[in-house]
Amino acid sequence: MTTTTYEGSCHCGKVRFEVDTDVAPALRCNCSLCRRRGALMTPVFARSNLRIISGSDDLAVYQFNTRVARHFFCRHCGVYPFHQTWKDRGRWRANIGCLHGVDPYALDATVSDGASLSVVDDA
Repeated sequence: MTTTTYEGSCHCGKVRFEVDTDVAPALRCNCSLCRRRGALMTPVFARSNLRIISGSDDLAVYQFNTRVARHFFCRHCGVYPFHQTWKDRGRWRANIGCLHGVDPYALDATVSDGASLSVVDDA
């Protein structure tokens, strides 16, 4: 795997970030949130690989179910740029659709069984 530094942003551009990550193998998750937002995610990376360039005050956090994972989104446009994972709080993933110069439709993706981690019925 080759780690590359990518620039990324939400849709409106208020949240801008850099991340050192691979884009393959790309991942989708079948939990109720990921299924609804349809994001394609990077492999996991350490929090130290993520640098918020601007807009940290424009980020909001959404937590559901076990309230372990933290999903960040822009308060203005609603786009999710990255999240802290459920399985390991030291690991993060970025929304590949937010990475500049990467075509998420050109990547193959595996599916993670996040639905099996739920402690409540699907919403």
